[in-house]
Amino acid sequence: MLFISLRPNGGRAVIVGGGNAAVRKAESLADAGFAVFVVAEHLDERLRSMLGGGGTFIQRRYQPGDLQGATVVIAATDDPDVNARVVADARNAHALVCDASDPQRGDFTMTATARIGELTIAVDSGGAAPAFARRVAGELARSLDARYGDAVAGLARMREYVRRTFEIEERAPILRALAQRPVDELATMPDEAICATRESALALIQSRAVAARLAERGISTTLLGITTAGDRDRRTPIDRLGSANVFVTELENALRERRADFAVHSCKDLAGTLPDDMRIAAFSSREDPRDAFCSERFAGFESLPTGAVVGTSSPRRRSQLAALRDDLRYVPVRGNVDTRLRKLADGEYDAIVVAMAGLNRLKARAAYVVPFAADAIVPAAGQGALAVETLAAGARFATVLYDAVNDRTSELCVRSERAALRALRAGCSAPLGIHASLHGEHMTVDVAYEAEPGTMQRVRASGPCATAADAEALGAEAAQRLQASAAAEVGR
Repeated sequence: MLFISLRPNGGRAVIVGGGNAAVRKAESLADAGFAVFVVAEHLDERLRSMLGGGGTFIQRRYQPGDLQGATVVIAATDDPDVNARVVADARNAHALVCDASDPQRGDFTMTATARIGELTIAVDSGGAAPAFARRVAGELARSLDARYGDAVAGLARMREYVRRTFEIEERAPILRALAQRPVDELATMPDEAICATRESALALIQSRAVAARLAERGISTTLLGITTAGDRDRRTPIDRLGSANVFVTELENALRERRADFAVHSCKDLAGTLPDDMRIAAFSSREDPRDAFCSERFAGFESLPTGAVVGTSSPRRRSQLAALRDDLRYVPVRGNVDTRLRKLADGEYDAIVVAMAGLNRLKARAAYVVPFAADAIVPAAGQGALAVETLAAGARFATVLYDAVNDRTSELCVRSERAALRALRAGCSAPLGIHASLHGEHMTVDVAYEAEPGTMQRVRASGPCATAADAEALGAEAAQRLQASAAAEVGR
């Protein structure tokens, strides 16, 4: 049995029936803040009087259209056939429905409740004995004092509850998962967290996506905007800024200084090896990891005329693009995705190459957007995934983040890519692409690397993958194959 509280949020409650049961339901729903509408051939005078002070009614037979816009529906006539029809119509209208004559037929039963401050006591008789349930709730309330309400008020999620409680039959997977957790674990879960994030439009979208997953666990998130070294200098190409982790270090410092509980990064911005005091708590589900050709005038990369100007500040993209077409001019372009698209629209470039993930999350486009195949322009390690970082010592909150955010397929692929990155001792600005894809329990890892200008090395490793250890072993194997290929090339 699972109990939750419903917020009216302007919702409309429809009661079909006008007798004693309808009176009790209407009082409870009005008390909870619902706008109540009653349709019945005969209305109890108490119900008519109550609705005269707020709510509406109509005296006639029930019609299916009466449920339009309803959030909650109560079938409370003395005719079981009419009640059954109301239940069926409510489900077709995607509204929660209670059948006062047959509690097993509806979606929920209305409990008797009593309040002590922020504490709500709910007693359920399955609809069989509402008067007795109300009596029990009252007796429980009188036996407790205000300290119980004060204790509950300390939990932020309890402040969100409304004044009436409903029992719902297996309709909320997230709430069912919470209900299965031990009570002591729920009591110690954090209700608030602070997220360190860059302040670009894309970074904020990414951080809010993680915050939304935490909200599903009853945890509210405050975003702490931070300007990183890479954000302050938008002119110098990233590979010339002179330090690693140009989009990461300031966010990690916010964790160290306890100004934030977690940080959200584009995973491709992270170095292969984290500082000893940091950990990746979760990897989000992966957006499209591919790179994309964008142009306002040319329909595709092959359509560009010789000498066309292509904007990219990524050594990885530049080296792989030049391997496909060395007759084009590749020039740096800095700025956020929206800034790059604006420069493209202004005619500063014939085309630019950016990540499809950024375009999709921003819902941004150029006139022509054509993704490159991932084995043609191999993406950066972690591209398309978000990494949620915490202090290594924060094991409890890391577990909460993993449970709320982590995507298993994304985790295995990114762990494989990062293992290759570590084995090659390469930074995020190296001319190196690593991409893992998982099909069932078979993983393929592609690596492309420009060891010397104009010399592109490409290797592939594949094999079974069911665990993180399997994934990291395949990444390391791909790195070894690349090193062997590069050594063979030097020996020629």
